[in-house]
This record gives sequence, structure tokens and C-alpha cells, in this order.
Amino acid sequence: MTPDADHGHLKTSKKAPSLFDLNVEKILDHWDVPEAIREVIANAIDESALTGTAEPEIVKRRDGWHVIDFGRGLRYQHLTQNENPEKRRQPDLVVGKFGVGLKDALATFHRRGIEVMVRSPHADITLQRAAKSNFADVKTLHAAVSAPSEPKRKGTDFALRGLRDSDVAAAKDYFLRFAGDEELERTDLGAILRRRPDEPARVYVKGVRVATEEQFLFSYNITSTTAQLQKALNRERSNVGRTAYQDRVKSILLKSKSAAVADQLAADLTKIQAGTNHDEITWLDVQEQAVRILATQAKSIFVTSRQLLYMGATIQEARTDGYKIQWIPDRLAARLSDLRDLNGKPILDLSAFIRVWNESFHFDFVDPSRLNAAERKSWSILPEVLRLAGDHAKRVQEVRISATMRLDEAQYETEGVWDAPNIVVKRSVLDSPRHFARVLLHEIAHASSNANHGSIPFMAAIDDLAALGALQAIGSPPIRPLSRPRSGMARGRRRPPRAEDRRANLPSDPPRTHRT
Repeated sequence: MTPDADHGHLKTSKKAPSLFDLNVEKILDHWDVPEAIREVIANAIDESALTGTAEPEIVKRRDGWHVIDFGRGLRYQHLTQNENPEKRRQPDLVVGKFGVGLKDALATFHRRGIEVMVRSPHADITLQRAAKSNFADVKTLHAAVSAPSEPKRKGTDFALRGLRDSDVAAAKDYFLRFAGDEELERTDLGAILRRRPDEPARVYVKGVRVATEEQFLFSYNITSTTAQLQKALNRERSNVGRTAYQDRVKSILLKSKSAAVADQLAADLTKIQAGTNHDEITWLDVQEQAVRILATQAKSIFVTSRQLLYMGATIQEARTDGYKIQWIPDRLAARLSDLRDLNGKPILDLSAFIRVWNESFHFDFVDPSRLNAAERKSWSILPEVLRLAGDHAKRVQEVRISATMRLDEAQYETEGVWDAPNIVVKRSVLDSPRHFARVLLHEIAHASSNANHGSIPFMAAIDDLAALGALQAIGSPPIRPLSRPRSGMARGRRRPPRAEDRRANLPSDPPRTHRT
């Protein structure tokens, strides 16, 4: 609808409209009425965008449906197939560019028996078939162009008689502004939209739907196109291949920072093993972006399925310490050390958490001579407990007392730690001999097994220490500690963690420091 300086009002007779050959014999067979209406709406939207005028109106009146814009008005010259230089200069502002869609729409209306009347300040236009000039045996579709009945009109009124309401609804559903998809996040390249329940995801380009995707997690509106995508926007504007827009969809996701998007991506990560995930989460750089967002928005640790299976106690320590556990596939885990969250901070995997945990210990050692009477009574049982533990305590060089353990205690208090070759207990456990013995034996079991609490070697050490205590109590001679659990230990590994397990230390699997 670009006006040229030499365009004047059409000079025609009131009785005989001028015939403008549209050169159309056949049309796109798979186009139906909704696709034709879509083109009229798209032209009206483009004109509104180019001229900065009001939004087009789509209204039903007595004489049919009307698509009305408030721009410069349609001229018969716009019915030629010609690349529009104005639209070419602003490709991200408009949808159309070739002048093909309107001709196809007019041909579809005529073929489907829809009566068309176009009114603009420059002309009134209807449709009729007529012989081509000098070729009476060839009939094509022509625009019948008459002088304007409303020369003072602002913009163009496309009146369509014979439309079904369902056709108009289907046409409007091509447009994001009418379809009403919920926007989750907007970037400078486009928007991420919530996928409608029980429907394929939608891919819009500048607000016009061009494809649907059964395996996408989100719908998208691409507002900044690539050269490849521009070339792929065929005259049908539908069924555009994924290769045309996949890179742009990926770029939109990589710019995402919102929890609404990250939470859905994180949930989809967990579905990879079952094969029920959506396609976006198979892109490794999208997985990385999801991790960056999650790490920024929550105190998180990222673990693999193998770590969940074999390092459950350590993971439980992390969860108790206030971390949110996020599952990731093995391929992504190998890249975590190179990633930073959106604030530039390192992203924690399990080994990094263990380092952070170990570094959180700060000891303020207490000389036993400064203990009060009740604490000295508890401390006095140390030699006998070490003697009772026998070979289990052979790696323990010294037991020390600290007024502090961790400066950032979370939901529980750390009361003891195996800091090889020493055991450190918190002064508060000396409030009773039983309390002190419980924590001390727990740490001796770590020293003996060199394993995480909850593991089979650690539980074997705990059980054997209990057996030694029982034998001591009934006066039987002690025996050497068991090196491995016997057949009855299977029940032990199913037992839930005990209170002292939750209060005790964090071993590493495998140990990376001596603070286990």
C-alpha cells in the first residue's frame, strides 16, 4: 500500500469500471477461506505498523465481515506482484513483502464464492472473470476498479460477504494478538510463550503462525528474523520447516533469564532418561542456560543419576544444608566446571559442594584443662572408648575439642568431624558422657571405614562397634572388627538415617579432603 508521487485518483466512468488483470487462472489448491482472510488481516496489520495508525478492526456488519485499516488506502497498483521496497527496508516490522498474498487471497475468495468489495480513498474494487486483452479464449480473474465512493475515507475497508464466523475465527487464530497465547518471557529476538494444553506448540514469526511443533516445550514468537528464515517464509506462510527457525528459537532460549522458563526446562531435564522430554532440552547449550538460570535463582547443586544412586548421603547433607538438588545428564555434568551463573558465580556440582562444605569448618580449639566439672566428667571416658573401639580407632591420632564447627549452621548442628588423622568434637557434646560417646563412636566409624555415613562400609563399622560395646557390657572378650558386613547387613542398609547421622559430618565420595 505504498503511495507513489505520480499516483492520482483513478479516472473511470461511473457506468463501466476499468478491469485490472490479476493474471490468475489457478490458485494454491490447499488454501481455504481462513488463509485468504489471514492475508487481508496481515496487510492491514502491516499498514498500521508502517504508518503508525490505529490497530485494524475486524467487525461483522449486516453486509458481512469487514477488515478495516486506517492507513493510506489501497490502490489498484498494489495488486501487481512486486517486491515492496518499503517493507523490504523494514523486514522486522512487517509480515508481507512480495505482494503475492493479496492476489492469492482475492483468487481464493472468488473460487470459494465469497463476494469482495474493497473501498479506499483511491478506488472501489470488486472481482470478476473476463477475457484477457486480445485473447478472448483465455479468461482470468480481474479487479473491477471504479472511482472511490468514499474519497474522504482514511484507510481501506475490505468487505467480505458470505464468510462463516468459524472462518474468521480460524483466520484470527493465525495471529498471536488474537490467539491470546500467554507470554512467559520476552527477549530482543522474540518471545517465549506457554504451550497450550493438549495442543502442538506454535511458532509465530512477527505475530503470524507459520508452523506447529508436536515436540516443543514452548511456543515462540520470533520478532527478529534471520536471512534463512526470511527466505523460508513462503507465500503460504505455513508449514515452514524447522531448519529455518531452529537457530533463532535456540537464540531466544539462550537469552532467557526467567524462572518461569527455567523451571519448565529443569523439569524437562529429568525426563531425558525416560525419553519423554521435549526437543529443546536436547540442545546442550539450552541445557547450560537452564542451569545458569537455576543456579542464579536458587541455592542449587547439580547431580547426575549415578551420583543420586551412590552418593545419596552426601546429597542429603546438601539438601539439609539448604541446597536445592537439580538433576542433570552426564554429558552436561562434564561441562559444569566451565559454567557460571548469570551473576558470574561458579556453578556447584557435588565435588564443588564438598569443597565448600569442608571450607565451612572453622575450629576454635579448647584446652581440656579449661573444661568445667561436668565437661571433664564426659571427657574422662575418652581413653576407655578408644580402648573399646580397638582396631577401629587405630587411624585416630588425637581427639580435639572445638568451641565452633561451622560458622553457617543451617537446619542442624554439626557436632563432630573426622578431620584425618584427628577427630574434632564440638564442646557442646560434653554435656553428658552418653552424648560424647555417641558422637565419638560415630566419628571413629568414619575413621575406620573411610566412608560416608549411610554407606555399607560405614554401617558395618557402626554395627561392629555396637557389637564390641555389647560384648564389653556382658563381659565377653572382644574380637577383631569385621572387615565387611555379613549376610544379615542387608537390613541395615535399608534403615533410615539415625539422629546422629544427621548431626554428624560429611564424608566425601571418594574423599577429597580429610574433613569427611
